Amino acid sequence: MDFTAERKAMVDSQVRVNDVTDRAIHLAMLAVPREQFCAPDRAFAAYSEEALPIAGGRRLMPARDVAKLLQAADAREGEKALAIAAPYAAAVLARMGLAVTAQESDAAVFDVVGQALAAEGVATTVQPLSQPAGQDWDLIVSEGGIEALPESWGAALRPGGRMVVVERRGAIGKAALFVKSPEGLSRRELFDSSPAVLAELTPAPTFAL
Repeated sequence: MDFTAERKAMVDSQVRVNDVTDRAIHLAMLAVPREQFCAPDRAFAAYSEEALPIAGGRRLMPARDVAKLLQAADAREGEKALAIAAPYAAAVLARMGLAVTAQESDAAVFDVVGQALAAEGVATTVQPLSQPAGQDWDLIVSEGGIEALPESWGAALRPGGRMVVVERRGAIGKAALFVKSPEGLSRRELFDSSPAVLAELTPAPTFAL
């Protein structure tokens, strides 16, 4: 299978046509081997629009959504980024010249994507998703859906830092950009997206007596 041709077709048919005009994102997605960021037996479908399994319930976000999130985040060369449950986005950001750490709560994900991340120069850490690794990040990104934004994620940003996530409480989620200021986090909705919700960040149901 010609994955180089598949990557070009993906960028042309899923990224450029969806108003992603940032050439750095195009070039990074043309270079990152997306087939190494999903379960090996699904590599043949890596460039489709399907949310493919990786491991442990984690799924690969469609390229269109990753590209739109990163463009909204205004990722800049030399910045420091934390990719929470977002291994493919981590690799793309690294190709764009950012210093990136990928965080997962399940080491099984890194059993699949760890070698590819290492090749891109991405650091990895295993710890609960509710506890961001480190502080003073310029950028935080997640490929998983969240029902409610953890306060700890915003706290891990530096002043002026940005965060791009998908908030999903129903069938259709909303991608959003958060920017940290001295007054707190501002929020701007971006586009519809429906990634699998990160189960460990889902609040436990409450029952009224």
